[in-house]
Amino acid sequence: MVRVPLFLIVPILGAALLSACGRPDRPVQQASRPEPYRPPVRETAQCEADLRREGVDYRRLPDKDLGPGCGLYGAVQLTDIGVPVTGVTAMRCGNARAFAGWVRNAVAPAAWQILGSPLVKVEGMGTYACRNIVGSARIGDRRSGHALANAVDIGGFVLKDGRRITLLGDWYSSDPQIRQFWTTIRASACRRFGTVLSPDYNAAHRNHLHLEDDAAHFCR
Repeated sequence: MVRVPLFLIVPILGAALLSACGRPDRPVQQASRPEPYRPPVRETAQCEADLRREGVDYRRLPDKDLGPGCGLYGAVQLTDIGVPVTGVTAMRCGNARAFAGWVRNAVAPAAWQILGSPLVKVEGMGTYACRNIVGSARIGDRRSGHALANAVDIGGFVLKDGRRITLLGDWYSSDPQIRQFWTTIRASACRRFGTVLSPDYNAAHRNHLHLEDDAAHFCR
């Protein structure tokens, strides 16, 4: 048996200990949210020109970073689309354009032609909110379109004859004309918006229509 001198063993053990324990652990990388989409300046300018051409009054809003995955980019505040609208604040211009066109050219005519009374008010339930998608466990930790003011929620409509038609109370109405009204305006919304979610989608949307200007082509 070959004996290794003690003075050689000590440095070897010391080096091994330093290599195993002396090296600091690498810091854990925290997952960061992707940068939110910011519409090109030219795209927003064209959108604003479209609003002016259609006679829609609006106020341009400054871009703002409002937290991880949240902010206002290319957003406007609609001030007059021809029908009073409540509960609607900042909205990305593309979504505002689609919304104004939907109310003026789909909802208002459907109210008169199907329900027999002019539309006098649209009841909104919000646009911008820095939050994740709710109502679906499959989505995970994804930001909602509301986090970029790229979605609007609509809860109901008021007619000149005094009737108030709401998603919560009338979506499953026994009245065939009200059911036709819902079918008509949702079909129109699905042609104008990338994502349209109704009470037929899930319980989280039992009281509103979610209208989002994306490229998802998802209508429920």
